[in-house]
Amino acid sequence: MSQWHDFTTGERIKMLRGKETQAGLAERSGLSKHTIQKVEQDKNVSLPTLLRLAEALHSDVSVILGHQAPRRGMGRDGRSMLRELSRKVHDTAAGVLAEPAEGVSPGQADLVEAADRMWRVYWRGDYAEAGSLVVPFLQSVALFAQAAPVGQEAAANGLLSDAFRAAGLIANFLGARDLAYASVGHAIRHADLAADPVRRSMLGSARARVLLRDARVEQALREAEAAAVRAEPRFSEMEPALLAAYGKNIIFAAVSASRLGDSDRAADLLSQAHAVAARLGRDVFGNGMQYGPSYAGAQAVGINVTLGNAGKALDISRQFDASGLTQAAHNRMQLDIALAQCDSRQWDTSLDTLLEVCSAYPEWAKHQAIPGVIIERASRAGNSRIRKLSEILGTSPTIR
Repeated sequence: MSQWHDFTTGERIKMLRGKETQAGLAERSGLSKHTIQKVEQDKNVSLPTLLRLAEALHSDVSVILGHQAPRRGMGRDGRSMLRELSRKVHDTAAGVLAEPAEGVSPGQADLVEAADRMWRVYWRGDYAEAGSLVVPFLQSVALFAQAAPVGQEAAANGLLSDAFRAAGLIANFLGARDLAYASVGHAIRHADLAADPVRRSMLGSARARVLLRDARVEQALREAEAAAVRAEPRFSEMEPALLAAYGKNIIFAAVSASRLGDSDRAADLLSQAHAVAARLGRDVFGNGMQYGPSYAGAQAVGINVTLGNAGKALDISRQFDASGLTQAAHNRMQLDIALAQCDSRQWDTSLDTLLEVCSAYPEWAKHQAIPGVIIERASRAGNSRIRKLSEILGTSPTIR
């Protein structure tokens, strides 16, 4: 399979342009159609032209020149959102704020409502739209914090922490690792300023998530366990939100242990996580977090798949009520089920499960690694399914 750097500069520009016409790119970049034709034919291209193209394509010159690959599965709108999100995160952290619109001064209640709307979009797995909501939300919260009267500083810092955490989780999912690390770091600072133990605890699992996606598994395990120890509530302090944040850190520690192949440690942590979920009795939602029996059950499926216990993973998936899961969490569990079916050599069933979730949520699926793994392993099965999946995911079919 060709790598990004194997293509010529002209081919890379054409691929980044996608379905847009040369005339459309010319209009947006301020270049002539003749110039676009020349650069796509690998004729000489000047630095000013490259800079205009990078801006119009919502990409970087380094991507156009092949020094780094573009975000996998991300179109022009997604790249544009991510660039705007990055700018807003860094500008806000540096204190660079745009002037508020005349007469617009959102209050705390309005911002809480906007945060709930942002998290609802995030929970259904539409990360591009969620990211587009974070940008104005972060701007509004920063302006609110700047003018917060005495007594509302903690609330302002709490909302800033939520905005930065959302930016970090979205950036992490879309593969913008540097932005994810920076955003989570800013979120931690504001959670500390807010003196909010629940938000601070949530950020343990958020940072562990970034570390996991960056393949820093041992550090993820240490981060999640340390956050759990800091947050562990006494029996006299069983506030549901804090207990849920504690449970989520325990579950991410279990996920990390399973990635390290430590089955005993993973099983022990998973048992603790189930105990916390049982104590809650229901799934708790708040500030972009879900934890409870449904969430713990879904994670148990993935943990057992990682540990090579495909049969047990499938048994677990049939034994708990998944109706309480957010759409994104349910989608991820379906991928884990498909992988367990694949590991059990149920090739057709695995591809059917995979095709169902990928067809329903194609943009979400493009950023997942599991579909590619399943397609590679199950390529001996139904060719029509693999061609359909490859079309949805934007990859080349691998058929044996």
